[in-house]
Amino acid sequence: MIFIRDFNEERAAARLAELLALEYGIRSSAASQIRAAAALHDVGKMKIPASILNKPGKLDAREFEVMKTHTKIGAEILSSITGELGVMARAVCLYHHERYDGGGYWGKRYDELPNYVHFTAMSDVFTALISSRPYKQPWPPTEALDYIQSQSGKQFSPALVSVFIPLVRSDSRVRALFEGV
Repeated sequence: MIFIRDFNEERAAARLAELLALEYGIRSSAASQIRAAAALHDVGKMKIPASILNKPGKLDAREFEVMKTHTKIGAEILSSITGELGVMARAVCLYHHERYDGGGYWGKRYDELPNYVHFTAMSDVFTALISSRPYKQPWPPTEALDYIQSQSGKQFSPALVSVFIPLVRSDSRVRALFEGV
């Protein structure tokens, strides 16, 4: 069986990105576009071999290089989407694994990327942590939030972390997204 994230999980991550954008002060219409773009962030994984996606342990260096290509593949798959949504969706695909400290797949600095990429990245990490994977059990949400906090200034923007954690802890719309995950 090929492991591909559950559609409901993808929708939850995209909705969380939208809620984070709204909480961050992004207008509603733009936040809706962020949700649409975020829902497509891992589309490139459909071209990654099942042996890599389903591997129960850590990926070796070659497998990791193949996994990284899902970002470029996704952007290529979405190349026919025009307008602002197309631009956003391709950027989200390409850069959702970039880090605040400049690490990540492609070494982009935080200030080189639009906020919607950062909203998607943080929402994706949180959702992945609290979800089951072939290589790990789901984390309790409190541990996932502790991880997010520990990555402030490293993987994530401190300003974004300061908005994300209270949002996840107190917003009933967020809790509803992850019931049963």
